[in-house]
Parts: sequence; C-alpha cells; structure tokens
Amino acid sequence: MNLEALLAARLRPVCAPADPAVRRSPHADYQSAAALVLARTLDRPARDVAADVVARADLAGLATAEVSGPGFVNLTVTGDALAAAVEEIAADDRLGVPPVTRKQTVLVDYSGPNAAKELTIGHLRSTVIGDAAVRLLEWLGHDVVRVNHLGDWGTSFGMIIEHLIGSGAAPREFGAAELSTAYRAARVAFDADPDFRDRARRRVVLLQTGDAPTRAWWRRLVAGSRRDFLVAYRRLGVTLTEGDFAGESSYQDQLADVVAELTAKGLLTSSDGALCAFPPGFTARDGGPLPLIVRKSDGGYGYATTDLAALRHRALDLRVDRLLYVVGAPQRTHFAMVFAVAEAAGWLTGGRRAEHVAFGSILGPDGRMFRSRSGEAVTLAAVLDEADARTSAPEVGVGALKYADLSSDRRGDYVFDWDRMLALTGNTGPYLQYAHARIRSLLDRAGGFTPGVTITEPAERELALALLAFEPVVTGVAESLEFHRLAGYLHDLAAAFSAFYERCPVLRAAPAVRDTRLTLCRATGRTLRQGLDLLGIATPDRL
Repeated sequence: MNLEALLAARLRPVCAPADPAVRRSPHADYQSAAALVLARTLDRPARDVAADVVARADLAGLATAEVSGPGFVNLTVTGDALAAAVEEIAADDRLGVPPVTRKQTVLVDYSGPNAAKELTIGHLRSTVIGDAAVRLLEWLGHDVVRVNHLGDWGTSFGMIIEHLIGSGAAPREFGAAELSTAYRAARVAFDADPDFRDRARRRVVLLQTGDAPTRAWWRRLVAGSRRDFLVAYRRLGVTLTEGDFAGESSYQDQLADVVAELTAKGLLTSSDGALCAFPPGFTARDGGPLPLIVRKSDGGYGYATTDLAALRHRALDLRVDRLLYVVGAPQRTHFAMVFAVAEAAGWLTGGRRAEHVAFGSILGPDGRMFRSRSGEAVTLAAVLDEADARTSAPEVGVGALKYADLSSDRRGDYVFDWDRMLALTGNTGPYLQYAHARIRSLLDRAGGFTPGVTITEPAERELALALLAFEPVVTGVAESLEFHRLAGYLHDLAAAFSAFYERCPVLRAAPAVRDTRLTLCRATGRTLRQGLDLLGIATPDRL
C-alpha cells in the first residue's frame, strides 16, 4: 500500500493543476507543497491557498491536515488508517508492492569484462549495480534479459595466441590469471619486437578470416576466461550465467551491414578516410563537430561499430523496450553519441529507450584509483578472499562489499574502506544483516501469535510509517536506478526498528499489545530481507 499515493489522490481535486507532491516529512507524517505552487499561479498568499486546500480536501477516515510554515500542508494519518495499512502489507506476500501493470522487456548490459584478463575491483561496480537492477526489475514483473558484453575479439587475442604458440604452449583452457600474465608478456614483446608485432598482426588477420587452428586457440582462451568469470560471479552472488555471455565476436558479421545501413540513411560522412557519424550537439576540443568513428581509415571497426550493431540487434531483433548500459561514467559521451545515432537511424522508436547507467570510481584512502601496494589493479578474487578472511561468514563479507557500493550514489566516486564497510553500526551491510538476524531470533523465541495491529505508541507509529514507505521507494528506484535510495531506506527502517525495540517491550507486553508488536517485528524482518535481496545481499537467519 502506498499512503503517499492515497493522500495525493485525496488532495489532487483541490490542488489542480499543481501536483500534490506528497512526501514524508520530519514535521508530520507527510507533507504537501502544492499550495506554494498554486499561490504563484493564483497570485495569492501561500498560507491562504494552503488553508483552502485543508478546508476543501476530503481526507475523512485517512488523515488530518493543517497549514504549516510558509504554506505547507502537513498530513497526519489516523491511527485506524495506519493500523489497517500495516495489517494489509503484513499479510501480503509482496509487502504491499504490486507487480507492474505494464510489463516491459528490459535488457541490462552489465559486468562486461575483457576475456584473457582477470576480473579486478574495477569490475565490481558494473556487476553489482547491474545485478541489483536485474533483481529489482524482475521482482516487479518485467521480462529481463541479462547481457554480459564480453570483450573477446581484437588485437589482444592475436598477441596472446602468437605469444603462447611461440613459447611452445599447447592449446587448452588457460585460467584468467595465466592469460593476464601471458597478455603482459605479449604486450612487452609487441611494443619492443617488430618481428613479433608483425606476427601478432598476421595472427589477428587469421583470427578474423576464420583460420581453423587460430580459431581453435581463441575458443579455448575465451572458454577458460568465461569459466573463471563464472566462479567469481558465484562467489559474489550475482545472477549472471553462461548463457548471458554475448561477446563482441558475436556481432562481427553484422558490422559491415550496420555501416551500409547508416550510409544509406545518410548518417555517415567520410573524414580523413574514415566513415564517421556527426550527431548534433557534440563538440570536439577544437570547437568542431565531434566524430563517432564507425569505420576506420584502414577499413577496420572499433567499439562504436560493435556497440551500434549490438543496439540494433537488441532493439530490432529482441524487441527490447528499455536498454540499460551499466558502464562507467567516463563513457558518458560515447554512449550519448551511440544512442543519438541509433535514434537517427530509427532503431529507438515507439517509446523504446536506451539509458547509460553511469557510475563513478572506487578510490583508495589517498583519493586515487584503488590499487595494490605495488601499483597494480587489485583483482576481484583478492578482494573476495580478504572479505572472507575479515568476517565470520562469506555472506557478511560479500554483503558488506555490495552494500558499500550500492549505498553510495552510483554517479559519484567512493573510498574503499574495510573498517567502515564491515562496521556493525552505521549505514553498512553487516548492520542490516544483524538487524534482520536479531528479528528472526526474537520471532523464534516468541513462538506463535495472532497477527493484528493497533497503534498506540509513538515508536510503533514511526515504525509503521517506515514500513509503508517501502512501495514508493521501490517504485522510484526502478525508474531512477539510484540504489542508494533503497539502501538508505533500509537503514532508516532498521534504525526505526531499533528505536521501537528499545522503547516498546515485545515479549513481556500484554497479549494484544504483544501481537501488534510481533506483527510489526515480522513485517520489518520481511521487508529487510526483501529489500536486501533486491540489492543482491543475503540475510542469514543467524550470524
């Protein structure tokens, strides 16, 4: 049940054309600022307009209203209405959050590592944010397509294959760590040895033209990388599977056709031998139009071409309604240009939309990119090992990692700090996991009870209002993908429960009061479990 929506519906007839804009408030249960907007339209004092709203609004049986401050309308929900609303969500398997009425097909492109390299902490954000998006949108009833856009094509594979053949290695499924080592050695040779550089480039041509021995090497290298990635995903508790990999290689036979279609539609211009798109509104450093290179001067293709081919396939073949690209903020301009070209090509039509779900970086204590003491990228496996070593259960360590990421506004950077993220107090994953475990322990000790709610104490009221805020928060996050808002809500709910538990005895209360408080406890535990599950965080019953 969404009390904000119910109150807004009651106010709307007397607030039109202004939006009632009902929100939770520290000054009352809820507050509306509609009168402030109407006052400017009507050229009347805002408090007078607010008084008219209060006098004319039909709030019978739901809430009382009063004018506050410069013209706010403060709304206090009646005890009976509040109790009935909490009873309703407490009895609902979905805690008052209905499935969507208009189901969409949503594609989430996330994680996207490069094959032949290890997962590093730099992959954590895309993987965790993307998986939270998948979980939330699926729970709301959308059809969700997971896509792990694997970097499995290009010059680096020619280098690695040539290096391994030259070193006398036999084709097999190398692990990601082995391939990372091989890549570094191949990179050194490529930069320093002209003969090796020529052989590596010829090997790339053999790969691209389908040479059987080279393709066999490539398939084994990619298979080994995928195997290791899946191990890491299982440890991290994300829902990506083998079937979700969609490598860059899968679009290679579509690239020429993409270029042909964009050329036919007049969207490409020759520039220094390359074919480029110049979507309006993008400016280069010299003040001229910024190009999106679709075919290079040597006839080759780059990331932009692959991304355009992937978007066209997803929009026209998969018929996806909403495309979410969970990729770092530095790629903002690239994706904005790709989306602009796709719109001009007619691939994003009929309400279909593509969104760049941008995120910032993970920083070390010095405020720079988080790296090991030797200056190298920290592997995700090493981070997960450290999380296991520092905690009593893997679920706690992984939960701390995920929550530290998701509780930060994804668009900004955050500092990686083990002590802060593992703390049992404050806005942390372990704090919420322990709050849930404490509620489970309390319910186990309580035994049976008769569900029902009668609100008499202020702490009961605050907890009830917090429980009822779950639906609007979830609905809002499904659109904004600002998961720090869901994390912040769960922390506020746990804090409200802590205050309630301190002030309202549960097991020692009189029978009717005990039933109310146990109903509130169970609803809180279920909400914490569901909310954390949407973030991809486990909630053990005992810790």
